[in-house]
Amino acid sequence: MSKLSTALMIGAAVAALAACDRKDRPAVPPGQAHAPSAASPTAPAAAAPVLQTRSETRRFRDWSVTCGNDGACWAFGFAPEFGAGWVRVTLQPGPDARPEIDFGYWPDEGRKAGQIALVIDARAYPASQSGDPETPIGAIRTDALAVIDAMLQGKTATIRGAASQIVSLNGASAALLWIDEKQGRLNTPTALVRRGDRPASSVPVAPPLPVVAPAPAANQAGFGDQGQTVPAALRSRTEVGTCLKESQNPAVGDMVISARLDARTELWGVPCGAGAYNVTHNWYVTGPGGRDPRPVDLVGTGGAGRGVDQPDNSTVNGQYDPGSRTLSAFAKGRGIGDCGVSQTWVWTGDRFTLGGESVMGDCAGVPSDYWPMTWRSRSR
Repeated sequence: MSKLSTALMIGAAVAALAACDRKDRPAVPPGQAHAPSAASPTAPAAAAPVLQTRSETRRFRDWSVTCGNDGACWAFGFAPEFGAGWVRVTLQPGPDARPEIDFGYWPDEGRKAGQIALVIDARAYPASQSGDPETPIGAIRTDALAVIDAMLQGKTATIRGAASQIVSLNGASAALLWIDEKQGRLNTPTALVRRGDRPASSVPVAPPLPVVAPAPAANQAGFGDQGQTVPAALRSRTEVGTCLKESQNPAVGDMVISARLDARTELWGVPCGAGAYNVTHNWYVTGPGGRDPRPVDLVGTGGAGRGVDQPDNSTVNGQYDPGSRTLSAFAKGRGIGDCGVSQTWVWTGDRFTLGGESVMGDCAGVPSDYWPMTWRSRSR
């Protein structure tokens, strides 16, 4: 089974991300310092340009690149022939950012991977090791640019551990050049590929993150994810009754989730089917006792990681945390959870607002902590 076919389970989110237009450019030109004058001998320097960006993903042969709403970019190279190996190049926005490299693979079951190394054209590059000893990850933080230069000119890259896994370099140059373009680095000393003499100060800085303010906490007495029953007013909706009828597995039918959002508002998650490792809920905001239900609009950067036929108020493996007022979802592309979509939404008092999102469209052994962040926010 191919990586792309397994990734179909995560629905429209990854497809929409991969279809974005490449022609995004920073909209703000580099600032120019004002020359001193007699009237203003200490004229202030021009403010640094701010990066204009949006979440976007592009594919370049065996490499995939995602840049998030904060301007950070991640380029992934994957193993050919559907192998579970990967190399990630990360670069934050701004003139002072430096690239970082991580790499790993999914070792054979029962075999300890041990120390791993990244080898390019027979030259091994030193790396520190992190992650689970069973699935270790190599990290290159010092002189990562020299390793990138080797990848751009190299023919083969191999991750060596208890076994060896080839990672394709086909598409690496185009992928990293796209980061230069997205972050406004072209022809500067900070570029990954196309370096030049344009001053580093012309590279735009990161845009401000959107602010999400959680609503005040509410007493959860009588609510939760154990022993809950869908209220009659909510059960009377046709699609809710259909979901409950289709949840033939008693274990799934008992997965009703409820929460108090405030004194007059409740949240209900209705189970609506399950697979081997994914459980779907449809979410509703209601008045007391489930009255006046309305579907929750769970908006992501390109969808909510749901199937193409599922409604906008559905999640896969969803849950609600009343402490942080956060509704989360983790749609797995396959059982080991190395691909899919992870999202959180924050209850702000009148709606659920997207707080964070990470996406991995290739099932190549990448742990979810290493997925690219398509959306970030900050709390107030």
